[in-house]
Amino acid sequence: MYELMIELDTKCEKPLYEQIYEYIKKEIQTGRLPFNDRLPSTRLLAKNLLVSRSTVDLAYEQLVSEGYIQAIACKGYYVCQIDGLYQITQLTEGFNYEHDYKKDDIEYNFSPNGIDLVNFPYNTWRKLSKNALLEENRDLFQLGSPLGELDLRKTIANYLHQARGVNCVPSQIILGAGNDYLLMILRQILGPSYTIAMENPTYKQAYRTFCNLDYKVNCIELDQNGMNVEALNASYSNIAYVMPSHQFPLGVVMPIKRRMELLNWASMKEDRYIIEDDYDSEFRYKGKPIPSLQGYDRNEKVIYMGTFSKSIAPAIRVSYMVLPKTLMKRYNNHGVYASTVSRIDQMIINYFMNEGYFERHLNKMRAIYKNKQDTLLNELKGLEPIETISGENAGVHILLHMTEKYSEEMFIHKAKEQKVKVYGLSNYFITTDKNQNQRKEKEKAIIILGYASLSEKDIKEAVRRLKIAWN
Repeated sequence: MYELMIELDTKCEKPLYEQIYEYIKKEIQTGRLPFNDRLPSTRLLAKNLLVSRSTVDLAYEQLVSEGYIQAIACKGYYVCQIDGLYQITQLTEGFNYEHDYKKDDIEYNFSPNGIDLVNFPYNTWRKLSKNALLEENRDLFQLGSPLGELDLRKTIANYLHQARGVNCVPSQIILGAGNDYLLMILRQILGPSYTIAMENPTYKQAYRTFCNLDYKVNCIELDQNGMNVEALNASYSNIAYVMPSHQFPLGVVMPIKRRMELLNWASMKEDRYIIEDDYDSEFRYKGKPIPSLQGYDRNEKVIYMGTFSKSIAPAIRVSYMVLPKTLMKRYNNHGVYASTVSRIDQMIINYFMNEGYFERHLNKMRAIYKNKQDTLLNELKGLEPIETISGENAGVHILLHMTEKYSEEMFIHKAKEQKVKVYGLSNYFITTDKNQNQRKEKEKAIIILGYASLSEKDIKEAVRRLKIAWN
């Protein structure tokens, strides 16, 4: 072949050599330029297209490098045999599996799952990341321990003992990419025959994970002290999933008497365990820190779980599980999986904790979140639908208890009209037809406001809009 009719668009942002390259590639892929066909010389094609020869050279070089054409000395350029050559083609429009998370026209989001990204220690993280990638750390690109890096597990064990009263050694700790993964590991250790008791309302993601793992889940109503042990006994469950230090979403702190009752329940039978999810225990603004339930356990009955999602960032995807020694033996006998957390990320977190950055970051964020909470509580004064406020002693969200004449749906709708998103407590209940009807009869509407991801300026503006909605 000695001529190619290529229409070049000189006004297009795409370079001319790329237009030539894409035209010839498409011709070859569709068979219009067959195997062993000869292409025009770069000089001739440049003359015909009124472009520089270097432009055509660039197009041909790219085609040669990708294996579409070959240069034969003293002869020219010829089309290659492309059978079996991988071709990236544009997918046709079909079913969209992506969720559209931006459908709502929202400007201020009181999500209880947010964190403050403005005050994340970016410079420190960047420096520690650079240190982790030094040449002498090249072994980090090999597979590490299935449990997670020993150095990080030692650091976490020391931190948990000092900050949370957890009694463990590094060999009892398993690191994983999120609590969901660790619950899957736990399912492999325990097997399918257990029945899980969960607080109601609760952390819905854990509930969904248990259901996906084919566990039967019983809903246990909470009283002012947390999970009701009498109701737990009556449920015939053998694992209790609790958040004793700061229950999500109600913010209940389980007192020592109820903790002892729960530990006593677990000790009554060999196959009973307690999963302690130490949800956002780092952020407490009033009173002394509440020690972990695991620290009181003397019978190897508490499985302790924690995460860096709130204290550092959700995208870090590092959680940890402390297993009783008896279950750790079962884990080792059962067979292990490769760690799901990057060894480089583990080293960065280890540096972050050992060099004092983590402690300073937590102290800073406690002060920042307390200031945001104070701003929110002050701005909410005088908002007519609110009867009382609770949950302000810890965590990064509060609960608004509404007067009887205002429904949850009404408050959410009026807030949305002002481009403010708030959350109803009903979203966090595990509901059956029976308990849903009972709850509707006895519960007043409760709204959850998370403030971590909003600035103090945003909080003031968002509450101002809520007040407009109710005037």
